Amino acid sequence: MAFKPVEVALGHTFADTALLDRALTHASHGGGQSDPNKTYQRLEFLGDRVLALVIADALIARFPSADEGELARRLNHLVRAETCAAIAKQLGLDRHVRTDDLDVTKPTRAARAVLADVCEALIAALFLDGGMKVAKRFILTHWQSVMDEAGAARRDPKTALQEWAHSKRKATPTYTEVGRDGPDHAPVFKIAVSVDGIDPLEADGKSKRDAQQAAAMAMLVREGVWKDSHD
Repeated sequence: MAFKPVEVALGHTFADTALLDRALTHASHGGGQSDPNKTYQRLEFLGDRVLALVIADALIARFPSADEGELARRLNHLVRAETCAAIAKQLGLDRHVRTDDLDVTKPTRAARAVLADVCEALIAALFLDGGMKVAKRFILTHWQSVMDEAGAARRDPKTALQEWAHSKRKATPTYTEVGRDGPDHAPVFKIAVSVDGIDPLEADGKSKRDAQQAAAMAMLVREGVWKDSHD
């Protein structure tokens, strides 16, 4: 596998290219990988924590007057799967993911979930190969514009939808799991959200909570409460 285009996108030349190989390998590659050390699964776990630490530290410095609630909302916006997947797509990393059962270059929910995982795995690879300085440089470079978005500080979608429903004298929204796809190690949940007198709406997520938040956000957008997912 040619790693140079990925190294250029990441801004780092790897001493251990095996880390890159793992970070770009989905569990389905080669008919299904049974060893988690040969795919991005364990790297994703580490990269998620490195990303959260770097972003939390940056937010503390960037917004000195923000309270804990605002900082938490900004953090959640910056580390969520949609943000990670979008950055991976912008960098063209979707063209280098090795998977046998999914085309991650297509704009599907499943593809975005994989891209988010790969993005976090690559952050871990940068951390392990070059240390925190290298990982931090990559994160701050590519998350900078998202960090300034006004929408990063708004309330979480489930809370906003509940408050909106109550303001309309409706009961608290209900969330129901209506489907689950993907392998056991990387499930994709489908959740339906319902509000009295309003057509229900479904959304997917890597966890039930993520799917609930996505469904709540989609309903807020559809009903005109929020302009779009980045408003």
